[in-house]
Amino acid sequence: MGKLFGTDGVRGVANHYPLTGETVYKIAQLATRHLLLNHKKHGRPMFIGKDTRLSGDFLEHAVAAGVASVGAEARLLGVVPTPAVAFVTRELQGMGGVVISASHNPYQDNGVKIFGPDGFKISDAIEDAIEADLIGNNKIELPHGKDVGRITNDNSSVAFWLSHLAKVLGEAPATRRLKVAIDCSNGALAPWAPKFFSDLGFSVDAIGINPNGTNINEKVGSTSLRAISQVMTREHFDVGFAFDGDADRVIAMTTNGDVIDGDFILAIAARFLKQQEKLPGNALVTTVMSNMGLDLAMKSHDIKVFKTRVGDRFVLEEMLKTQTVIGGEQSGHIILSDYSTTGDGLLTACFLLKIMRGSGSTLKELSEVMAKFPQVLVNIRVKNKNFETVPQIVDEIRSTERRLSGRGRLLVRPSGTENLVRVMAEGPDEREIKHLVEGIAKVISAHLC
Repeated sequence: MGKLFGTDGVRGVANHYPLTGETVYKIAQLATRHLLLNHKKHGRPMFIGKDTRLSGDFLEHAVAAGVASVGAEARLLGVVPTPAVAFVTRELQGMGGVVISASHNPYQDNGVKIFGPDGFKISDAIEDAIEADLIGNNKIELPHGKDVGRITNDNSSVAFWLSHLAKVLGEAPATRRLKVAIDCSNGALAPWAPKFFSDLGFSVDAIGINPNGTNINEKVGSTSLRAISQVMTREHFDVGFAFDGDADRVIAMTTNGDVIDGDFILAIAARFLKQQEKLPGNALVTTVMSNMGLDLAMKSHDIKVFKTRVGDRFVLEEMLKTQTVIGGEQSGHIILSDYSTTGDGLLTACFLLKIMRGSGSTLKELSEVMAKFPQVLVNIRVKNKNFETVPQIVDEIRSTERRLSGRGRLLVRPSGTENLVRVMAEGPDEREIKHLVEGIAKVISAHLC
C-alpha cells in the first residue's frame, strides 16, 4: 500500500491534502480511467454516494467532475450508506462506485472509498496505479465534444438496496410487535432507517436523525453508546442499534443495556448459521482485536476462527481465501457474504432481528453464547506512529507481554486511518490489565506525542 490509500480508502481532514477538491477530482478521474482499462465497462455509470458531512457537497462535485471528465456517467445517489453504494454498483451493473465518507471520524474529516463493478473495494494494484499516476502527475488523454460524460441524479436506486434487506429479514411472524431503538449517528442512514423499520412493522424510536453537516458522530452513534443507552432506559425496547456515520457497522444493545459488539454478533450469527447448516467449513473470520472469549466460545461449538490484521479489507480477503460466509470486527463491521460484498450495519441489524424472531429468544439470551474477557483499549494521539523504532516503548511492550504470558494478551498497533497508536490488553483481571495498558500509554506519550 502506498501513502495515499490507507486501510479504508483515502482519508484526512477535508480541504487539506489529499482531501482537497483538486486532488479528489484527480483521484476520481484516475480511478475511473483505471476501471475503464481493467474492466472495459464503457457505457456504465459510476455510482456516487456521500454521508452528511458539510464537506461532502464540494467533494461530491469534485468526484463527479473527475468521473465525467474521462467520458463516464457520474450518477449521484445523494446521502446514502456505504453498503448501499456497493450493492447498487454490483446489482445495477455500474462501472464502479465512490463513497465520500470518513465513517466514524469527526465531521472535519472526510474520505474517498472506491468500489469496482463487482461491489468489492478496488484492489491494492489499482490503488497503487492511481497513486503512481497522481504522484507522477501523469497526463491522460481526455475526451471532448459529445464524448464527455454526464452527471445525473438518482433518487430511486437506494430503494433497491432496502428491498433486498427486507427480504433478508423475511416476513414477520404472528407475534407481538418488536420495539426497536436506533441511533443513526446523524449520518448516512438518517434519511432511511426510521421509515425502513417502521414499514416492516417494528415500533421505532430513533435518535441521530437530524444531521446539520457538523454533528455526524457527535455524541451519538456506534462510537458514543451513551446516547442509545439513555434511550433504552426511557422505556422497554427489545433491542437497540447504534450505527456509525456511513452505516457500514453497528453495535447492538439488549433491553437492560448490555453492549453487543461485533464479537458477540459474530458468535450469535455463526452459531445460527451452523444450526441452519449454512456455515461452510464451520468457520468465521475476525481480526487480532477480537476478544479471547470469542475464540473459546467458537471452540466449544466446533467453529474455527481465522484471524487477520485489523481492517475490513483483510477480513474480506481471508473470507474469500477460506470460503467463509461470515467475518467481521469487534467494532461492529460485519460482512455477511451471502448478502453483501462489504460491511453493512443495517443488514447486520436485520440479520440479528431475523435470529431473534426465528428463535423466539431475546438478544440477551442469544448473547450468552460467549463470555467476554475483560479488555482495555486506549488510543494515544501521536505525531509519529512508528512506535517500533523507540527502544523504550519496545522494552515496555515486551515486559508487559511477559507478565501476561499464558493468562492474557497484548496488542499494540498503529491506526490505519488516524494518527493514533492503539494499545489493547485483555485477561482475567481488569484492574491489572488497565494498569499495564496505562503504563505502555505513558511511555508512548512521552516519546511520540
